[in-house]
Amino acid sequence: MNKKEKLNLILLNAARKEHHADWNWKGVNSPFARLYMVESGSAQVVMPDGAYTIHPGKLYLIPSFVTHSYKNDRFFTLYYIHIYDELNVFDRWSFPFEVDADELDAMLVKRLLAINPGRELKRSDPDSYDNMPTLMQNIAQNEQFTFHSIVETKGILLQLFSRFLDKASPKQEIADRRIAKVLRFIQENIHRSIPVSELSSLCYLTNDHLIRLFKKEIKCTPVQYINKKKIEKAQLMLIIGDKSIKDIAYGLSFDNISYFYRLFKKMTGVSPNRYKTGLGSNSRI
Repeated sequence: MNKKEKLNLILLNAARKEHHADWNWKGVNSPFARLYMVESGSAQVVMPDGAYTIHPGKLYLIPSFVTHSYKNDRFFTLYYIHIYDELNVFDRWSFPFEVDADELDAMLVKRLLAINPGRELKRSDPDSYDNMPTLMQNIAQNEQFTFHSIVETKGILLQLFSRFLDKASPKQEIADRRIAKVLRFIQENIHRSIPVSELSSLCYLTNDHLIRLFKKEIKCTPVQYINKKKIEKAQLMLIIGDKSIKDIAYGLSFDNISYFYRLFKKMTGVSPNRYKTGLGSNSRI
């Protein structure tokens, strides 16, 4: 990974969980990453590139916005950690699903739980949640912990995450520095309206020239990419914040609320209302 890359990992949830053949979910896709460490037993995780058996001795990482499923027909226990990556490193890099875990990793996971009590999700099934209160409360809890525990938490998350960095690879090599500059600009200004003309001026290109270069590198138009990133941001805000859907839409510079609703449903498969109540957010343990 490039030395200039920055990470700002925020803890959402962390706990030890026993499953009795009840870890069976399909089509899970969330705006946060999951890190697992199995304590005993085994289960299956179906990723886009195939099915994996998870078992003790490994750390497992599922990036945000990666659709996957769980299969389990027996008793097993695991530690789960839900992480919000504020700087979207998963958008730029591909990580291995599993890496070896040693005694230090197990100690770090247990220490993370010890200094972050009350971070467990009360239920595995989001259909039983009422307006996703647990995730909202856990985000708010970040402000209630001491500065010491916050620093230690970030340090532990970075240490665990570092296990996957050695085998990380760029999702796409951006050959054109101008497009790389545009992507950084979009990331830093996703909250506001970003006209294509502003992006083309940033690179001293015409609109048509920028669009051609962007499609060559990213495989979609600038507008399509911006909308995708705005909806991903909206997904996270619906889960971890207490803003109304209208406020979220306006905060991401959608002046037309109806258009925001249509775009959200097109990209996620559910309406913002359904997503906010937990039926579409797939915040499973």
